[in-house]
Amino acid sequence: MSQYPNSYYAASSNRTTDYPVLQEAVETDICVVGGGYSGLATAISLREKGYQVTLLEAAKIGFGASGRNGGQLVNSFSRDIDHIERHYGKDTASAMGDMAFEGADIIRGFIEKYKLNVDYKHGGFFAAFTDKQMQELADKKALWERFGNDKLRLVDKSEISQIVNTESYVGGLVDEHCGHIHPLKLALEEARAFSELGGVIYEQSKVVEIKHGNGENLSEVITAKGRVKARKVVLAGNAYMGNLEPKLARKSMPCGTQIITTEVLPDDLAQRLIPSGYCVEDMNYKLDYYRLTADNRLLFGGGVTYGGGDPTSIENYLRPRFEKVFPALKGINIDYAWGGDFLLTLSRLPQLGKIGDNTYYTQGYSGHGVNTTHLAGRLLAEAIDGETGRFDVFTSLPHYPFPGGRMMRVPFTKLGAWYYGVRDKLGW
Repeated sequence: MSQYPNSYYAASSNRTTDYPVLQEAVETDICVVGGGYSGLATAISLREKGYQVTLLEAAKIGFGASGRNGGQLVNSFSRDIDHIERHYGKDTASAMGDMAFEGADIIRGFIEKYKLNVDYKHGGFFAAFTDKQMQELADKKALWERFGNDKLRLVDKSEISQIVNTESYVGGLVDEHCGHIHPLKLALEEARAFSELGGVIYEQSKVVEIKHGNGENLSEVITAKGRVKARKVVLAGNAYMGNLEPKLARKSMPCGTQIITTEVLPDDLAQRLIPSGYCVEDMNYKLDYYRLTADNRLLFGGGVTYGGGDPTSIENYLRPRFEKVFPALKGINIDYAWGGDFLLTLSRLPQLGKIGDNTYYTQGYSGHGVNTTHLAGRLLAEAIDGETGRFDVFTSLPHYPFPGGRMMRVPFTKLGAWYYGVRDKLGW
């Protein structure tokens, strides 16, 4: 049976509920495949609309990226609204801009409505190493304010120490619409809320085949020990769906990212490191991100391994990076180190769409998954309920396959990442 990785999140999640394995044939309105944020947000939104929903998870709730990520509620998309406007037109950019900050509000709405215990803290900070990056942040502030985010503030070098106590940055952008959470707790609490709404969850129930229905013919979702007949199917496995649906696998690529957490820090040291309590991410292409946990550990992540997987030693990979930001932590004990995969698309934009008449999918948030999964869940529920307008904004985006197919997508992407890594180092 699949178990959680040995992460800080798994050790501190206080998981109390195990869901059964599917061992029979059942029928439902909607079958959701995937027990991460995409599947859970879709399932909750559909239950709120009155649909009978059954959710299948191959391992445990939040086993994949939803239970392993940095926990930051980062706004917008991996490609920002100005890029969308240049490549896909003003109408698409306007429609997506109107949704760019909705994901965080959905999460906060779930927290309040369903009393989710997820260690939520508000506030985030984008940190700039160079004047060029500061100009990029000034442009981002102006862009986001056009679409309604009025909780932004630029800070210069003199104010940095009030946010994060390091000499690494020349300034940055505060986003009070941002925040951070314990990601595995969020997934587990959303599963609880979905169950309390009358939804049905099966864990350790990996889908091995889908027989797609059409029109009034039901689809059939088959696991090793059971099957689900459903009027609609939602595929929400993301980087952990494998080759279940080859059409989707060709248009995406798993990428690994890694995280460490230190030993518990004394209160005064934790307060000195990040006085604001905000989550932080820098402005490099291959960025680092970090924050304090609820029990005063520094949680620090970064880097990308294209094609998925982890370096030989996660600690050796990340230690020099966080010690450069915080020299006071040089030599500190690392209690947990783990990795996980997110799903990258060639356009860096999420892919939402349909396969045939009855199957919907969402995937490929390209590093912006915490917020965007929750937006996607709402849009899928709207579309299934007959309100397709906002869903269609995303389906209109081209879903490109990677050049050279599955064999060449890693080397081609590594080459591009190398180029941007050089730009980061040289400050271009």
